[in-house]
Amino acid sequence: MSNIQLKQETIILNQVNYLIQSLKDNQQYNDDDGASSRLGIPSSTWPLFGILWPSSIILASTVAQMKLTDMRVLEIGCGLAFSSIVLHGMGIDITASDYHPLAKEFLDCNISNNELPPIQYQNGNWDTDNPLLGEFDLIIGSDVLYEPDHSKNVSEFINIHSEKNVQVIIVDPNRSNRSRFTKNMQALGYNYRSERFSMMDLDRNPSKGHILFYQRET
Repeated sequence: MSNIQLKQETIILNQVNYLIQSLKDNQQYNDDDGASSRLGIPSSTWPLFGILWPSSIILASTVAQMKLTDMRVLEIGCGLAFSSIVLHGMGIDITASDYHPLAKEFLDCNISNNELPPIQYQNGNWDTDNPLLGEFDLIIGSDVLYEPDHSKNVSEFINIHSEKNVQVIIVDPNRSNRSRFTKNMQALGYNYRSERFSMMDLDRNPSKGHILFYQRET
């Protein structure tokens, strides 16, 4: 992580302090080895994985209140994987996934910062097969619909890695792809409901959006 400026911040959730290391801002970039460009990650979106976005805090707060005993949980497009860290600390069977080449490095650092045991991590590229992932009872994600093709790619990825009776929770900051994504999920047999959220982000800026709930039962 040389030539990248970092910062640390403490997030309090359910009276637990979480020390999270992140990029200093969304202007950071370093792809000297070409790993990101080979994956098709442009410089404009390279730093997005390393910011603790409001949607990720909303997702962590939402899932931390659920009864997830005996459920296998997958976080897609995890970035800094704040929700995965929270659930891991609660003893939940959670797998974090992303395709950014530095996601696991940041995850390992933050797991260590919070004195937790190693967490399960697998590559999660929505455009390719991911045979090591398997299927899950709950799939979660935050702000994963920011590109036009994500409404199709993310819904298909979720469907491939879903158990027959699955729940899906996506926190979305009112991206324009939300409606198309929901239509794709409904076409795949998922029921749908949503809730609004609003919060002040870490820089005291307002953030609004929807918590999207999908469920498929067979």
